[in-house]
Amino acid sequence: MGELLALLSALLFGATHFFNGLLARRVHSTAVALIGQVGGTVLALVVAPFVAAPHVGGGALGWGALSGVGTGLGVAFLYRGMSGGRFSVVVPLSDVAAVALPVLVGITFLGDRPGVAAWCGIGAAPAALWLVSRSGHTGGTGDADGRGRTASGARDGLIAGTGFALQFIALAQADPAAGLWPLVASRAASVLVLLPTVARHADRLRMPGRLAWSCVGAGALGTAAITMYALATREQLLSLAVVLTALYPAIPVVLAMTFLHERLTRAQQFGLVCAGAAIALISLA
Repeated sequence: MGELLALLSALLFGATHFFNGLLARRVHSTAVALIGQVGGTVLALVVAPFVAAPHVGGGALGWGALSGVGTGLGVAFLYRGMSGGRFSVVVPLSDVAAVALPVLVGITFLGDRPGVAAWCGIGAAPAALWLVSRSGHTGGTGDADGRGRTASGARDGLIAGTGFALQFIALAQADPAAGLWPLVASRAASVLVLLPTVARHADRLRMPGRLAWSCVGAGALGTAAITMYALATREQLLSLAVVLTALYPAIPVVLAMTFLHERLTRAQQFGLVCAGAAIALISLA
């Protein structure tokens, strides 16, 4: 059951990030992130009272809030990177960082003991990051701009991955007896993290009502995804739940190549293969 929940989480995360990435190309990425998290918070508040929560302690809510800090940072940088960069570069980069850091934390602090293959996966991650972040020469006058956007998107992807790693690690530490209330704290904290950026530029929130509701819907989908992940961590080890959930980049990458006609250089293709191999090997931890 834990594996199924984690894979379902991956499916929902992949769809969420693809839709939000498209929205971030039409309106400001920070607005997409904020409105999405508000929508997710509302959904969490509606659902949480119906889930058994025999003991809601301050510690569980604190872990949830810390998770939300990671969520806020993660979505802000991910959608900014996707707004101008390639989905098929930004999302996998965020994914490798989001996988490697929780596994290392599990090894160092939580007593996880990976095998040789998992160590090889951890070692393959830096090579994947370097290869995927490279941009090829097209021979056109826009080469410098294209390389700049790829580099910027790569940086945003790495920062987003660090935020998502914090999200995964912290939420997994919340006491299951608290039900979904740590998730409510997480969503609320993510909104608070994003508010200062938007407050300085209130005009960024202006968008057609149809797009605003799309952001809310995508945010609710993201909350469903993190809920599936939280439930998965109660059924299996943190490292395994994270790795299975981290299969989500396959969805936006495939959708981007199918509908946005994105093309990768050979180095980037090899980098994606390395990233997939790293994830597969780390899953043996």
